[in-house]
Formats: sequence, structure tokens, C-alpha cells
Amino acid sequence: MNKLNIKSLRPYLLLWSTQSLSALGSSMTGYALVLWLYRESGSALETALLSVCSYAPYVLMSIFAGALSDLWDKKRTMLICDLLAAVSTVGVLFLLKTGQLAPWHMYLLNAVSGLMNTVQQPASEVAATLLVPKEHYQRTSGLRSLSGSLNTLLHPVLASALFAFSGMGLVIAVDLATFSLAFLTLLFFIRIPKAPESERPRESLLASAGEGLRWLRGDPLIMYLIFFLACINLVASAYNAALPALLLSRENGGETVFGLVNATVGAASLIGSAAASLLPASKDRVRAICLCLFLAMSTENFLLAFGRTPALWCLGAVLGWLPIPLMNAHMDVIFRTRIPAGMQGRVFSCRNTLQFFTIPVGYLLGGVLVDQVFEPLMSAQAGGLLVSLFGSGKGSGAALLFFVLGLSGVAVCLVFYRLLRRFRGALPRA
Repeated sequence: MNKLNIKSLRPYLLLWSTQSLSALGSSMTGYALVLWLYRESGSALETALLSVCSYAPYVLMSIFAGALSDLWDKKRTMLICDLLAAVSTVGVLFLLKTGQLAPWHMYLLNAVSGLMNTVQQPASEVAATLLVPKEHYQRTSGLRSLSGSLNTLLHPVLASALFAFSGMGLVIAVDLATFSLAFLTLLFFIRIPKAPESERPRESLLASAGEGLRWLRGDPLIMYLIFFLACINLVASAYNAALPALLLSRENGGETVFGLVNATVGAASLIGSAAASLLPASKDRVRAICLCLFLAMSTENFLLAFGRTPALWCLGAVLGWLPIPLMNAHMDVIFRTRIPAGMQGRVFSCRNTLQFFTIPVGYLLGGVLVDQVFEPLMSAQAGGLLVSLFGSGKGSGAALLFFVLGLSGVAVCLVFYRLLRRFRGALPRA
């Protein structure tokens, strides 16, 4: 990248780096709270409800959040949402220090943070589009994947270390410090351009949301990709709900192994993000998306189901997460190139509702299936095929669920590959 390119990307790089650091702090707090709640309750469902409450606002509000984002100033929206989310974190710290923290407090505060993220995300997406020259879309998408991968790699390690050293209070203090840095940088040092006047919405809130839906109906490729990801998210969120129940309960598992597998996910994603940033553009982005997701779905779930050692679980994490940043980069280029900048807030918000509504459903379903179906089923087995395949004791039911999730993920990929074949090699619409 030459000096001219670096200069043109400087505002985006400043925003990306500080917001990524703040996201790391938030992830550390979220990770520590999951460990705290699972240690207190031992329930996959109660732990999964943390994520259900975080994602529920996406289902309820995203379709309007994007319209608001297109109507409101992007920078002001991001600042207000960040501030209110930080207030929620301070609330957790206060309740923890006074010995009053209970699961329902965590659910409520997660819902508030999730609502702020729902409003902020489309503003952030459009801000990135406005700050980045079109020729750098794939490179900056790779950078976003890179920061996400580093987050996944580092937050379990750092959160565990800080928690062991000084408890939850220190984890939250670091979270608030990283928030302060990102907030002040955005407030004083970054100017986000406005969308072209001709592309700004002039309709009412409901009309603007409806315009996003109408745009989506006119682009079947985008619609198919959204529903493809919705089905994948259903499987992936059930995976996330079941993972603590598997790794914290198995004979060779525990908190250290749980952190190791999560760190391996981050390392694999980091390598995949580097590949997404450095590899040349694919001639067939749709095919690349399908192949990446098929590789992820056909490997990790089965290794978690049948594996009994941390080495196999970590191998599954590598195979399952290595292709995801590349898939995200191809998806990001298709979305940003085909959707006009002035429509992106509305369209991305509709995408969030349609693509992410399966996430709270998947978390809830995964928790219920582990606690009320598969764990009781496996505990009733005295021997036989299921025990020989998935083991016995607490965690064996979660292993059986991962086998079911592997079959489901492979089926989803095969179905949508057939549906998307006619779009292979598709180029931008806008």
C-alpha cells in the first residue's frame, strides 16, 4: 500500500483500531460473565439466555435502526450508543461490587447493550463505506476480520488472566478504559463524511424501512445470501450455546481448555483474515462463499462430537474457523458494491433482521436441547452405540447435539449451493 493510499485510509484506520480495542474490552467482560454464570448455575440454557437477550433487539429493532441511521448523523449516533452501552457495563460493576448481581440483571443489561449495538451497527457500516475508497473494500473487510480474529484469540486469555489476578472488577475496568479511548478518538479526531444528498432518505421512518425491504426484494442474489446466512446462524448459535456445556463438563475439559479452544478459534480466524487481506479478488465470490461455509460446517461440529481430547477440539476449531474471514470478505464486497451508499443503512438494517433473527432462536434452542433433551437422553444410556460414539456423563449430550448440528450445517450448504449456482460470477448491481 503506497503513501497516498495510507493517507486516504488514515481516518478509517484510526476508527477501526480504537473501536476494535473497545470491542476487545467488551468481549473480555462478556466472556468473564459467561464463566461466572455457568459456574453459578451449571445450565447451558441460563448461559445461552445472555446471548438471547443481546441479540433479541436485532430481531425487534434492526429494521428501523437502519432507517434511523440513514436519517441521523452517523458520528453522533455511534457516540450516544457507545456511551449508553458503557453505562450498562458500569451497572454490572456496581451490582457485582454490592453483591447483588443476579442472572436477571445480566439479561436486562445485555438487552440494553444489544439495543445500542443494533442502532450503532448500521451507522458504523455506512461510516466505513464513506471513509474507505471503493478499491479498498476487500482489504478493509480483511482488516475487520483481522480485528475480530484478534479479539477472539485474545479475549479469553486476557479475561482469564485478569479475572484470576484481581476478579471481575479489573476486567470491567479494562473494558471501560478501552471504551474511553475509542469514544474520545471518535469525538475529537475523526470526521465522517455525509452521504451524497441525492442518496439521503426523505421519507418517514416506516417508509424508509419499507424502502430497504423493497430494495432487497429487487435483488434475489442478496436475498438468497441473507437467508443462507440466517440458516447458518441458526446452526452456529446453537453451537455457541452448547460449547460451554461440552468443554466445561467433559473429562478432559474445564475452564482452561474452554479458553484454549476459544483462543484457537481466534488464531485460525487471524490466519484466515490475513489471507482475506492479501489474496487477490476471487473471480467467483458466490462459489467461494459456499465452499468456505461447507468446509466450516463439515469439520468442526463432527470433531467436537466425536473428539475426547483438547487436541481434536482445537483441530476442529482451526478447520471450522479458518475459512470464515474469507467468506465474510467476499460477502462484504458483494453487499457494499451492489448496495448504494445512501441505501446501505436501511438495507443493512433489514439484512440484520432477516439474517440475525435465527441467532436468539438458535441460542435458545441449543440451551433447551442440551439441558432438556440430549443430556437426559445420554444420562439414561447404560451403554450401547450412543455411549460408544459420544461418551457418558455430563457433556455427552452436548456432544450428540454437535453431531446433529454437523449434519444440519452440511445440508444447509448443499441446498443453498444449488440455489446460488445461477449467480456464480455475479458482479455489482449498483
